[in-house]
Amino acid sequence: MPTPTRQRIIDVANRVFYENGYGASSFADLAGAVGISRGNFHHHFRTKDELLTAVVDARLSSTRAMLGTWSDQTPDPLDRVRRFVEIVATNREDIDRYGCPVGTLTAELAKLDHPERAHAVAVFALFREWLREQLAAAGRPQDADELAMHVLAFSQGVATLSTAFRDADFVRREIDRMNAWLDTLVTDPSPDSEAT
Repeated sequence: MPTPTRQRIIDVANRVFYENGYGASSFADLAGAVGISRGNFHHHFRTKDELLTAVVDARLSSTRAMLGTWSDQTPDPLDRVRRFVEIVATNREDIDRYGCPVGTLTAELAKLDHPERAHAVAVFALFREWLREQLAAAGRPQDADELAMHVLAFSQGVATLSTAFRDADFVRREIDRMNAWLDTLVTDPSPDSEAT
C-alpha cells in the first residue's frame, strides 16, 4: 500500500499526464502540482518513467474496480456493456478538453516509442476482456471478441470526435445508436422462437 504522499503524487500525476501530456510534464511541474519539494518528490519516484508505471498501475486498478462494481450492480450483461458505452457521455466534459485518457496516453507513448506503451495498452486489453465476457454471457460466445473490439472502436471514435467537435447531441445520438445495435444482438430470432 503506497504511503499517503506517494499516493497523492500518483493521483496528481495521473491528472497532469492526462491534461498536459506525459512528454510535456516535467518533474518540476509535478512537484509543484503536488505541493512538495523536488527532493521529496525524488524520494518517492527517481524517474518520470517510474512514476508513469505507477500511474498506469493505478489506472488498471481503478478500471478493475469500476468493472467489478458494474458486474456486481448490473445483472444483465448487455446492460453492463451499456454502462461502458455511457462512459463517453459521463466523462464528456473531460473528453472534450483532453480526449480519452486511455487513448491519448497510448497514442502519445506510441509516438515516443516509449517502452511503457505496452503496459498502458493493458487498460484497453482489460476493457476488451471484460466486454468479451459480457457479450459471451449475453449469448454471443462465437463472436464475443469481435463484438468487444467493435464496442471499443465505437468508444474511441466517439471520444475522438467529441474532442474535435464538442457536440453533446452527436455523442448522445451515437450512444443511442450503439444501444439500439446492442438490442439486435439478442433479438435475432432463433429457430425455436420462429416456430412459436
